[in-house]
Amino acid sequence: MSDAAGVPKLATTIHVAALDGIINVNSLFTLAVFIGLSWNPTDPENRLNSDPNCQAGPKIAENLVAFHVYSFSSFLFSSLIALGLKQAIRLARSAHYRTILTFDLAHVNKNALRAGYLISAAGSASGCLFLMLALINVAQIKLGTLSCGSPYSFGAVVPLVILVSIGLLIYVCTVFYAFTQ
Repeated sequence: MSDAAGVPKLATTIHVAALDGIINVNSLFTLAVFIGLSWNPTDPENRLNSDPNCQAGPKIAENLVAFHVYSFSSFLFSSLIALGLKQAIRLARSAHYRTILTFDLAHVNKNALRAGYLISAAGSASGCLFLMLALINVAQIKLGTLSCGSPYSFGAVVPLVILVSIGLLIYVCTVFYAFTQ
């Protein structure tokens, strides 16, 4: 299945599906960030740690909010880039066929598409890193600071850092592989 130029009709469908995936995942993470921002970290009734020496200070609460905002802006940036790429594909299809009803094939600059994917993936990856840092601060506020040696905080933070880092490594390697193909 290809057009007169020999370009597979499935190619842009796959690109649009990949962009939809980025947008959907970013939307879920953005929702998590909003839920996190609605929580009041200074509420003394919302802590599981009763040791006053292990209570998180105002700097950790400030970092929590800052990392949530950085995460939100990274996910929003990534989603906007992905939406822009989807729109460019649709416009290229429309210009090529002079009709809105054909959605099978578009002539899009492959280098621009790759660069857009890379930029969007970088936004998603940085959003995940900032969200992880925000969650580390949540653990410190609720369970005690890491500097205090709280075993509950370490029990929450260590798997978080390991699993998110492995997931991000796989994601980044996949994106770079796709970028080189």
